[in-house]
Amino acid sequence: ATRETQQIPTEEVVLEVLLSNGQMVKVTILTSDQTEDVLEAVASKLDLPDDLVGYFSLFLVRETKDGAFSFVRKLQEFELPYVSVTSLHNPEFRIILRKSYWDSSYDDDVMEHRVGLNLLYAQTVSDIEHGWILVNKEQHRQLKSLQEKVSKKEFIRLAQTLKYYGYLKFDPCVTDFPEKGCHVVVSAGNNELNFQVRLPNEQIKEGSFKVTRMRCWRVTSSVPMSNGPSGSSPGKSEVKLELAFEYLMSKDRLQWVTITSPQAIMLSICLQSMVDELMVKKSGGSIRKMFRRRANGALRRSDSQQAVKSPPLLDSPDASREPMAKLSSKLTSVSLRGISHSSSANDVGANDFHGNYAFEGIGDEDL
Repeated sequence: ATRETQQIPTEEVVLEVLLSNGQMVKVTILTSDQTEDVLEAVASKLDLPDDLVGYFSLFLVRETKDGAFSFVRKLQEFELPYVSVTSLHNPEFRIILRKSYWDSSYDDDVMEHRVGLNLLYAQTVSDIEHGWILVNKEQHRQLKSLQEKVSKKEFIRLAQTLKYYGYLKFDPCVTDFPEKGCHVVVSAGNNELNFQVRLPNEQIKEGSFKVTRMRCWRVTSSVPMSNGPSGSSPGKSEVKLELAFEYLMSKDRLQWVTITSPQAIMLSICLQSMVDELMVKKSGGSIRKMFRRRANGALRRSDSQQAVKSPPLLDSPDASREPMAKLSSKLTSVSLRGISHSSSANDVGANDFHGNYAFEGIGDEDL
């Protein structure tokens, strides 16, 4: 359907994929190759072993003026990466290879192999340079010393102890928490969304929302009603994307928190992958099993992952969970509504919500 919409014939092309250190990997693929095909081609070019491919993903990013990247989304399995990036007709959009897990204990698996270690090291250096990982003067001196000695494993081990290691940082946006219109920088990592909020009095406050306390979330796009002459339509810049999640603030109080950001879909994908990873760990599965080579053109996945994948993506394996599975039939529900109407959490139907299966195990000790 994507190829037909974009009217792109199936042919061999060269696709450029960025690494965190700015190096470019050129792979020869078909325009009809899906994300997993392209990921395999990049891994093969880099000599990354098959059992480590599942630890990495391809991301669509937009290059900013300072050389950093703004994340648009993780490329989904059904996407055609070549079409996704070329259809935007803008050289600022790139495809980048990064690790795709949240728990830093998985770093040990990746560091076992030379190529995995190099990719992880390059990403860690890049995140420190762009200020995603916080470093004080003494830590910076230690890191510099390890870098000069080319002690990559020790460099990563030290980085793991630093604040925001393994987090994805998002562009500044707006939230309604703790009050409406607060400017915030959101980071995703460590099974939480971290907020650095700038309050109206210019104070900066920090807080975290654990994914295990989010009962559900949704993404909506709001299109303002046209008040102009008939036939006028809202400009693209006026469309707002929002991610809202219902959070267990205290034992008996759930509250909706809304983030207004062009990166709302990427935020939702981060929440989804955190939940998936929690469920994989809970069942005793491993990331090594989360990716299988294609055989006869079909991607084979292990039974263990099928059983633990979040039920909104698959049928629920547990009959007792079935009523909750109806909260969402999609990964991310996107609905259109006018801003002139109420934008509260209550004006959207139950089918727009994405239920969180990591939420149900919460106990009093978590509060």
